[in-house]
Amino acid sequence: MNIDIILGAAELGLVYSLLSLGLFVTFRILNIPDMTVDGTFVLGAAISVIFCIWGHPVLALLIAFVGGGIIGSITAILYLRFKITPILAGILVMLSLYSINLRIMSYKPNLSLTDEKTIFSEIVNDRLLILFIVILVYTLIAFFFKTRMGVSLRATGMNAAMANSQSINANFMKMTGFALGNGLVALSGGILAQQQEFVDVNMGTGMVVIGLASIVIGEVLVKAESTTMKIISALIGSIVYRLFISLALQIGMRPTDLKLVSALIVIIAISVSNVVGKKNVEVR
Repeated sequence: MNIDIILGAAELGLVYSLLSLGLFVTFRILNIPDMTVDGTFVLGAAISVIFCIWGHPVLALLIAFVGGGIIGSITAILYLRFKITPILAGILVMLSLYSINLRIMSYKPNLSLTDEKTIFSEIVNDRLLILFIVILVYTLIAFFFKTRMGVSLRATGMNAAMANSQSINANFMKMTGFALGNGLVALSGGILAQQQEFVDVNMGTGMVVIGLASIVIGEVLVKAESTTMKIISALIGSIVYRLFISLALQIGMRPTDLKLVSALIVIIAISVSNVVGKKNVEVR
């Protein structure tokens, strides 16, 4: 691969790293599977495009984050209040989002931002702006997990009953985690839509697999103990995952085969992680 392809893959990896970070919050911090992600990603992209058309590209990203947070809260309510299993709750909300996203997009399957102002319109180097946004978001999230609320969220994920015994409202913490995770996913979709200057109602298909692949790859490459390093590992995993995808395209695989490649990457990464973990236990 030449340097331009590598830089392009790294740039895309940075954008998707926010998706990985959102999944990290629900899947790793809370230890709860959240299938809302495929719909939330498109929601963020759709909101971002509409607000860009209205002439507010920066506000678009903020609203995308808030919109994703609201959707995450709805999934949490279905799970916590109505006792629907988290996987089913996420699937139901994801299905509902397909129609909601189409409404936001004025019932058009895709929208273009050609000739519209985006956050990249006045920037000479898009990659530097994306890098700045990602570093800022990752820094804020790492700081959040060191605050009292962040520690409470981590405690809830480790043992909800114990958290309740320590006067922590576990249900509220879970709702916060779902909101934060889906907000980050929507932000990722919003940035990608402005970068690629379009949104498609089906662009969220397979986002859960992509996010999990990035997380698992990061965990294999970075043996992290602290929450901060685990967060950073999600970023590294996202970039490496994109490099794998670029390599697959370079060796002649068709774009239609990328979902298969993603699944294989997850299988290999998890298998390697399990084997290495088993060996470490045996050594001890």
